[in-house]
Amino acid sequence: MEVKNRASLAHKMRYAVSHPHRISAYAQRWARDSWLRMTTDGHVGYYRAVMRSDSAKSPEQAVGSASHDRWLALGALQFDYLLRHGLRPGHRLLEIGCGNLRAGWRFIEYLDEGNYHGIDISPDILFAAQKVLAGQGLQSKVPHLTPVCGLDFAFLPTGYFDVVHAHSVFSHSPLPVIDECLAHVGRILAPGGFFDFTFDRTTGPEHQVLREDFYYRTETLTALARRHGLDAVFMHDWEELPHKQSKLRVSVRCP
Repeated sequence: MEVKNRASLAHKMRYAVSHPHRISAYAQRWARDSWLRMTTDGHVGYYRAVMRSDSAKSPEQAVGSASHDRWLALGALQFDYLLRHGLRPGHRLLEIGCGNLRAGWRFIEYLDEGNYHGIDISPDILFAAQKVLAGQGLQSKVPHLTPVCGLDFAFLPTGYFDVVHAHSVFSHSPLPVIDECLAHVGRILAPGGFFDFTFDRTTGPEHQVLREDFYYRTETLTALARRHGLDAVFMHDWEELPHKQSKLRVSVRCP
């Protein structure tokens, strides 16, 4: 779903006039984020600190869900979409940025034992994920939940995953983080496997807000995928669903 340039002064002025009650909250977040950027190392360290702060208030809101009902709905949306696109219990799935298992607990419940792997840069949100896992009674499915410092996947086996999935990860990532992921994801994909990821799409200038939200043109990401030997397909059927992001599917280019 295409969005306007939220970084432009005109947009900020219009938004402030239309939503004066949100000015104070925005100013507080700007001040907090400015402090975290000065006291952390790199984008991953910065965003890990953001997640620590947000998770302390509400793990569900930290992953972008304003209410528990919305948390459940967005998780179901992701799960149902992959089922329609061929996900099967015997598949091995890697979820990048698994958060507190908004979609993950559904994948864990559906997949065969040991077939779910979730990674996240935030230990704090993984602590919340463990509580969701226990609350759903899914311990016997033996999922893998691993904190990471980056997206080079060096600890994961080659050609292992049938599906790699990242929802609302690249929407919070600068281009070097996305480039690192695309440079290495092909190695861990099984033959015929694919990697689905969502992003905030714009047809205008690419921009970011508070170094938390990043907006990219489709052609920027498809070109980046091609550089790493990946074919990228824009998922038009995803656009028909109730959400705010667009989706690309990448797979290893056939020789």
